[in-house]
This record gives sequence, C-alpha cells and structure tokens, in this order.
Amino acid sequence: MSTTLITNIASLVTNDPSLGDATPLGLVHDAAVLLEGERVAWVGAADRAPGADRVVDVDGRAVVPGFVDSHSHLVFAGDRTAEFNARMSGRAYSAGGIRTTVAATRAASDEELGANVAKYIAEAMRQGTTTFETKSGYGLTTHDEARALRIAAQHTDEVTYLGAHIVSPDYADDPAGYVALVTGEMLDACAPHARWVDVFCEKGAFDGDQARAILTAGKAKGLHPRVHANQLSYGPGVQLAVELDAASADHCTHLTDADVDALANSETVATLLPGAEFSTRAEWPDARRLLDAGATVALSTDCNPGSSFTSSMSFCIALAVRDMKMTPDEAIWSATAGGARALRREDVGRITVGARADLAVLEAPSHVHLAYRPGVPLISQVWRKGERQV
Repeated sequence: MSTTLITNIASLVTNDPSLGDATPLGLVHDAAVLLEGERVAWVGAADRAPGADRVVDVDGRAVVPGFVDSHSHLVFAGDRTAEFNARMSGRAYSAGGIRTTVAATRAASDEELGANVAKYIAEAMRQGTTTFETKSGYGLTTHDEARALRIAAQHTDEVTYLGAHIVSPDYADDPAGYVALVTGEMLDACAPHARWVDVFCEKGAFDGDQARAILTAGKAKGLHPRVHANQLSYGPGVQLAVELDAASADHCTHLTDADVDALANSETVATLLPGAEFSTRAEWPDARRLLDAGATVALSTDCNPGSSFTSSMSFCIALAVRDMKMTPDEAIWSATAGGARALRREDVGRITVGARADLAVLEAPSHVHLAYRPGVPLISQVWRKGERQV
C-alpha cells in the first residue's frame, strides 16, 4: 500500500485526547499525518515523521477531521424559493411545507433524483464533509420511499428510512392507516436499503404513540432509531429517543430540564441543526445548557429544500459559536467527532491511528477561523479514504 505524509501542519485537530495538548480536541502543533491506503497510520510532530512514498506540504495550514454530517435530506426534487421568500416576509414555518417537495419528488425520475443527490454530495465534499447521512421522506408511498433509499444507498452507507416524515397527503383523513402502512408494507420494502429508522415526532406530524410504534417496528426489522425531536414545540420526542436508545435526537430546540437530564444520562446524542433556525427565524437551541449538563452534542446541516438549504458545515459551526453559545473547540468537535457519535461510528470524525483517512486542510492556521471568518471558503484540500478529493 502506498503512503502519503501530510506535513508542515500548523495545528492538527485529532479528537484524540491522548495526543497533543490532552484536550478533547487532541491538538498537535507543528504536526504531520501519515496515510497508508484508506487509513491513518501515524500522527505526531512533523520533525519525527516517518518516511513516505509521497509528501504533501500544507505550508503552515490547519488540518481537521473531515466533517461528519449526520442529518440531511438529499433525495428530493423541486424548489421552495417562494416559500422561503414568503417566510422571510413574515410567514412562520410549519411541517406542512414538506408536501410541496413530496409532489415534486414523486414526479421526478430516478435519474433526476440521483443527479440531485450527487450534486449536493459533491457540494458538501468541496466544503470538507467526508461522511454524511441522508434520508427518504419526500415520497411517502411504498414505491417512492423504497426508490429514494435505493438512490441514497448508491452514495452513502448512512441511509435512513423516514416514511414517517409527515402523514402522506393520500392519508390526510386516515393517519392511523398511514402509520399502518409505514410500519407494514412500506417498512418491508424499505428496510433492506437502510441502516436507520426515523420519525418526525411533532405537532402536525406524528405524536408520541405513533412515533413509538414506527420506531419499534423499525427496530424489529433491524433498523436503529433516530428521532426528529422537539423542534417546533415541547413534546415527547427526546424522552422517546432515550427510551428506545436512539443514536440521536435531532433538533432539540424546546427542552425541559427532564429532557436535558435524559440526554445527559444516555448514549443518545443531541444533534443540533442551526441552519434550520437560521432559515426559519426560529428560537436557537441552547447548546450551552446541553453541554454543561454533560450531554453529547453533534452539529449537522439538516440540508433540505424547505427549512435549511445549506450543505456547509463551516456555516453551521459559525452559527453554533455565535448564536448557540458553543466555543470554537466545542463546535469543531461536534461537527466531526460528535457527528460520528450520532452515527455510532468510531472510524470517522477523528485523525488517529486506524481511523479512516478523512481530513480537511484549511486556508488558515487554526480551526478557530471556521467561526472567526464566517462565510469565507476556508477549505483548501479534502482527503477521503486516503485520496485527495478537492
């Protein structure tokens, strides 16, 4: 296997506390990283680096793990510019806007949907994202949900069945019938193509009892739960996520003290999606409250055409620092190692021996610049599985 030494790194975020400064970021200054095949083979001071088949000198730039975007909705068609424009003119966001995308997605061909997914994945890759999860949820028929998952699985292993995004318009007068479909025929068709099962547990979508039935049925088919929880209002989503050992409770905007305590005393990650609050002018999640309680926090884009049409993890880091009371160190950890935790992965989100060789080189000497210089394209190189992508 060929080896590549990336050297002359001013500041290296490893997310391994046993390295460097012994903080959660495991910062190593004046560093180098040896890649062997698809894995990291060595990490340490540049002046102690081993030889390699090729050497890449990053000339005093910072290096961070590739971003892990653990929540996105990329299998869709259509455009909701008009909705966004209206909302910015005073109309509040509600879950019903999803129906617009459902109609466009159903009408699109497999080729159109696949091209969209590929486009947005490439866009995210250019911005440093090397691992991403994506969901179905814009088909809401057995055929359309299954094809969405097949298309998603061509691009990522982290595929989530979200037939329970909203009640299908076809079942507007029979929500119980739709839950039966989602937990029966649709689940049977979709489970072979997914790793995860998700539900939008929210007023206007699915209540706690419906969500429990959907997630329990998914678990019985071998899918692990994730939950859209407590985004628009207080509700049972977080408690349900913890009860069912969901990998992640996503949004977590409206939390009681009991919700925070439950997350802090569980393996369920609180995944915060600041792009959604930015794009809907909604209340910001209180990351500081979660972190101080001891909860594990991830950051993700929630890239979708309605409420958070961004693929930029750097942007989400800047929002988290500015508006969600996170430090720059906490934000970069949450966008990398935190996202890996939300996917229950140990091979990504860190730069340490044995991890997958995914990393981003910044046009800056420190990861702090991701929040310090918001909106500036700071990603100069992206490496995934040991190969340079950007």
